[in-house]
Amino acid sequence: MKRVYVNEEWCLGCHLCEYICAFSNSGMTDMPTALKGKKIFPRIHIEGDEKISFAVSCRHCPDPICVKSCIAGALSKKDGVICVDQQKCVGCLTCVLVCPFGALSPGENGIMQKCELCLENSGGEPACVKNCPNRAIVYEEREENA
Repeated sequence: MKRVYVNEEWCLGCHLCEYICAFSNSGMTDMPTALKGKKIFPRIHIEGDEKISFAVSCRHCPDPICVKSCIAGALSKKDGVICVDQQKCVGCLTCVLVCPFGALSPGENGIMQKCELCLENSGGEPACVKNCPNRAIVYEEREENA
C-alpha cells in the first residue's frame, strides 16, 4: 500500500505542509479565507529542531492499535487507510494516548483527526506531497520492514 514518507534530510521545517493540509481539509476553495487569522488544524505536524526536522503523520499501520482502542468505534480501516468517523468520535483522546507515532490530534471541534491520505479531497496524491517545495514528503509503496 502507498503511504506518506518523509526524507528528513530534505525537510526544511518550513511548515508549509501543515498549512496545505489544513487548507486541503477545510472544504474551502480560497486559502486566505480558509486560514488567515485562524488557528490551523493540520493532519500532519512538523517536529524537530535547527539540526533536523521531519513531518509526522499517520503510518496506516497494518495492525492499528488506535482502531482497536477506540471506545466509540470511530476509527476503522478501509482499503488499508485508517479513517475517523467524525459522527462517532466522542473526543476521549484514547487514540492519541495509544498511537506510537503521535499521528492523531483533536480538530477545531475536539473531534479526532488524522491523515487520511487526502482520499476525499485531493484525488490521488496527498496535498502535502504535491506541495512540498523540497520534495521531502513522498507518497510511495515500500516494503513493510523498510
